[in-house]
Amino acid sequence: MHLSPRLGRVVLFTAALIWGSSFFVMKDAVSGVPVFLLLAIRFTVGCALLSLIFWKKWKHCKGRLLLHGAVVGVLLFAAYTAQTYGLKDTTPGKNAFLTAVYCVLVPFVNWLLLRRRPTRWNWIAAVMCLGGIGLVSLDGSLAMNRGDALTLLGGVFYALHLVAVSRYGEEDDAVLLTTVQFGTSALCCWLCCGLFERVPAFPQNAWVELIYLAVFATTIALLLQNVGQSVTPAAQASILLSLESVFGVLFSVICYGETVTLRLVVGFVLIFLAVIASETQFSFFRRKCPQNVKTQSP
Repeated sequence: MHLSPRLGRVVLFTAALIWGSSFFVMKDAVSGVPVFLLLAIRFTVGCALLSLIFWKKWKHCKGRLLLHGAVVGVLLFAAYTAQTYGLKDTTPGKNAFLTAVYCVLVPFVNWLLLRRRPTRWNWIAAVMCLGGIGLVSLDGSLAMNRGDALTLLGGVFYALHLVAVSRYGEEDDAVLLTTVQFGTSALCCWLCCGLFERVPAFPQNAWVELIYLAVFATTIALLLQNVGQSVTPAAQASILLSLESVFGVLFSVICYGETVTLRLVVGFVLIFLAVIASETQFSFFRRKCPQNVKTQSP
């Protein structure tokens, strides 16, 4: 799949839109389906669908790609587990925006792993993000509930996952990388499901939600992310993907009936501005100097 950079950005925007619509669906689904079982089904369906559709690509699979897919798969498993357990104890809107802090964390992950020092804008964004997190998740006693804390932990793993996908996506086939990461995540989830969960009788509407989450929010959206990131710099990709938080609140208010207070709105705005500051340094506000154009005398 060879895309132009412009189409790559459209692909990432579409992934963010799909993920934004999935928060309230997940909130309802985890009330009746154990977390590891739900995630195991999602990743298994995703791996099976991609394997069947793109089976001809497997002849180009190499050992290096399997290793890379396993790494991003474990990171994806950790991120989804923390985020989904967090969703059980917080609202879809808060879960969406607290997850978005991974965009602010990406420069610091690059600093830790690749020795690329963050800019002053990255530090400013981090302070803004901390302020937004405080408004969104801290109560009057300055305590954070379990759901918000787990969601933030998920954001850390998403930052690691984003950096890994950007690194490996430059040299590996995006479809095969996505398929292997799905398989790895599914294996981790089935293992945890067998060790820690008991399978209950599914609610009647659970299968509809599971199909949507498995096909659209997992298979299609994550494939779009990996394909889009293969032609889009990590900084631009993280901005586009962070829009899932905006869509998450929008769908949560419309479809889930979530109440958004002024304090939450201010916190959401701070987090979103932190993402924009970290990745763009508000460069789109700077007036460009007109270029000198030589005109030819008649």
